[in-house]
Amino acid sequence: MNSPQLQRGVFLALLAAVTAAFIWVLLPFFGAVLWGVAFAILFTPLYKRLLKKMPGRRNAAALATLTICLVIVILPLAMIGVSLVQEVALVTQNIRSGQINFAAYFQQILDATPRWVLGLLERFNLGDMAAWQKRISEGAAQGSQVVASQALTIGQNTFDFVISFFVMLYLLYFLLRDGAALSKTMRDALPMAKPHTHYLLNKFTTVIRATVKGNVAVAIAQGTIGGLAFWFLGVQGALLWAVLMAFLSLLPAVGAALIWGPVAIYFLATSHFWQGGVLIFVGVFVIGLVDNILRPVLVGKDTQMPDYIVLMSTIGGMAIFGINGFVVGPVIAALFMAAWDLFAISNEQDDDNAPGV
Repeated sequence: MNSPQLQRGVFLALLAAVTAAFIWVLLPFFGAVLWGVAFAILFTPLYKRLLKKMPGRRNAAALATLTICLVIVILPLAMIGVSLVQEVALVTQNIRSGQINFAAYFQQILDATPRWVLGLLERFNLGDMAAWQKRISEGAAQGSQVVASQALTIGQNTFDFVISFFVMLYLLYFLLRDGAALSKTMRDALPMAKPHTHYLLNKFTTVIRATVKGNVAVAIAQGTIGGLAFWFLGVQGALLWAVLMAFLSLLPAVGAALIWGPVAIYFLATSHFWQGGVLIFVGVFVIGLVDNILRPVLVGKDTQMPDYIVLMSTIGGMAIFGINGFVVGPVIAALFMAAWDLFAISNEQDDDNAPGV
């Protein structure tokens, strides 16, 4: 009854149970843990450089790296977040007061639309413009209410955000200091062949580094360029639209165009031809080139995944995990492909080693 097999079975069941329980405990801090790991992977090379300059002072090197991370990444994002909240409040107020009237913008586009286009829309039962205007007005009102409610929710959840933020910083410090030892412990503990474990962990770190570094760089570049273009052309809420373009740029190929495209169409339809031309030129030849040049170099090249896999995994990840999904989705896809590659290689090796018939 007390055989070694039974003991090992009970131990494995206990191991699985406590592992699941530990993951369950960490779930409320999923975002904090994810970003702590991501920042640790990104800033570990800097930590190693600092450690060479101050040998034996791991605590000081980790603290210096954490400070640099705060200064160049986290604090600027916090400042942009504060400015964005103010911008959202101003735009919401302008929508409610009628200074921003999407129905009026739609009417201006209709007035400039050729008659044959309107006739074509009516042929497909899409010509009830009064109904369209009503839907746009109702949608704008509902959108402003949603934005206001989300802003209230963010304010109510400030305490949770502050706790998660300090959990992330605390975790980041120890991951920078003890990351190498933790990685070695994980490699030794996983019940897989050492080459397979090493390959999968390297793939995990490579994908996180490439996804965060690449997508964030592309988002910052596209949002900045789009926001400056909107500000130059006099579009209200340029910072808000810049952040939306940066967020949507996480979707490869289609992202920022969902914002600047309708604005360019509005400019052209209302006879603001030079504004529309400038925005189309910036959107296609500047923002588009940023996506087409930077993203494959920073993301696809390192992850070695096709663009369509990156696109689908990013969208699917964000649908399931929210904003964290733009990291989680590609990581899962990369590990999926890597695991199946290892499986195929092991099968080929087994076939080669099999005795001839």
